[in-house]
Amino acid sequence: MTFRTRLWVLVVSVPVIAFAVIGGFLGQVMAKDDTYQHLRVFEDVVGLVVENYVEPVDVRQAMRGAMRGLADGLDPDSAFVSADLVKAIEANAPEAAGDLGLELTRQYYLRVVSARDGSPAARAGLRTGDYIRAIDGRATRDMSAYEGRRLLRGAPGSTVALLVLRGNAVEPHEVSVVRERIGGPELTSRMANATTGYIRIVDFTKETAQRIDQAAAALARTGATRFVIDLRGAARGDLDDGIAAAQLFVKSGTLAIKQGKSQTEVVPADAARATLTAPVALLIDQGTAGAAEVFAAALDGNNRAELFGERTLGRAARQQLVKLPDGTGLLLSSLRYLSPAKAAIHEKGLTPDVEVEQPNVEFGAAPPPGDPTLDKALEPAAEKKAA
Repeated sequence: MTFRTRLWVLVVSVPVIAFAVIGGFLGQVMAKDDTYQHLRVFEDVVGLVVENYVEPVDVRQAMRGAMRGLADGLDPDSAFVSADLVKAIEANAPEAAGDLGLELTRQYYLRVVSARDGSPAARAGLRTGDYIRAIDGRATRDMSAYEGRRLLRGAPGSTVALLVLRGNAVEPHEVSVVRERIGGPELTSRMANATTGYIRIVDFTKETAQRIDQAAAALARTGATRFVIDLRGAARGDLDDGIAAAQLFVKSGTLAIKQGKSQTEVVPADAARATLTAPVALLIDQGTAGAAEVFAAALDGNNRAELFGERTLGRAARQQLVKLPDGTGLLLSSLRYLSPAKAAIHEKGLTPDVEVEQPNVEFGAAPPPGDPTLDKALEPAAEKKAA
């Protein structure tokens, strides 16, 4: 290896090693001989690229690609972020007021987790599982979900162009969506039948637990003796807001387990807060994520609810920013929430007790009438699991 090549290898390798130190991993990995072997392989690869690639290698670009690949290999919510985004995160910069109502994750491209009820994205026909290949002509292949969410926002009334791919379609669809101020209630309720109260949770907030309690009391006065809580597409909200809502339904036991790198915290139920004792059915799908998953796992794990629908997304971790010497950074999942039975939720999701097949809807077509998941949950056989 030539001196010039060794220098380039050093330039590329140092930030990787710095990342290991900053992340707190080096002490653990040093004890493993195979880690040194991986670092040696990385050094060899960089040397081979520098010596053999047909054009001169841009070290900065190569380094960004290496860091991006390192983060992408962890989980969909961990990401390499540019210096500008690091500054925005550190400054807690406010986001633009106009939004589309989309929640995103990474799966090669940016993938739609959910489109909020009544949002511009939902009215434009976007659904859970759609892939966004470009935002205003900018490819999303190497874009983090965090960056994608910021790009989707802008001034209310402004338009954003999306290139959307659904299912096995060969050609993507071009969609122009006008940004709006996203409003409307995060929780609605009604009677589904003579004895069943239906509660729809769109987003989880710090007020969600109180509003569930109020809605359930009002429905009970109307004759509800059981509840169906609809969590489909509920993907926004702090994870602890899901725990707070679960406190209403579980008298004793464990609601969740918070697992970090070196510590674990058990979140117990509180009998004084468990005011709701009626049977519960939860409606879930691939758009159920985050706080909604933690809430569902707490009820399911304590035999307080039965789950109907599809497997959930599997997003139950907190990210922290690790700043790198050149001003760029890494968003790393540093804390994850486990089910009461210590099962992983993050990247695994929750499996429904009763699976309900969902119809395939072509882009631009209206979904078929009816709601098979809700219908299944309203069947007499589903009426169980009271506190």
